[in-house]
Amino acid sequence: MAVVVRLQRFGKRTQPHFRVVAIDKRAGSGGKPLEVLGHYNPKVDKAAHKANIDMSRLESWLKKGAVPSETVSSLLKKLK
Repeated sequence: MAVVVRLQRFGKRTQPHFRVVAIDKRAGSGGKPLEVLGHYNPKVDKAAHKANIDMSRLESWLKKGAVPSETVSSLLKKLK
């Protein structure tokens, strides 16, 4: 089973919020995630409040072989 760490959109049409999830690569955009690792809100003004990710759980999934998407990779670079 190939696991990917990616964003999963939820929220209203004009107010997007995203969950950072570990999910099977074959699951669709609305598929059930294996684990929710955090959230990302691009509409928040302060950069510190845009993302909240459980880094210990994320590292655990990455050690197990999960691959982050391009968007999640760039988001992690901004957080560090």
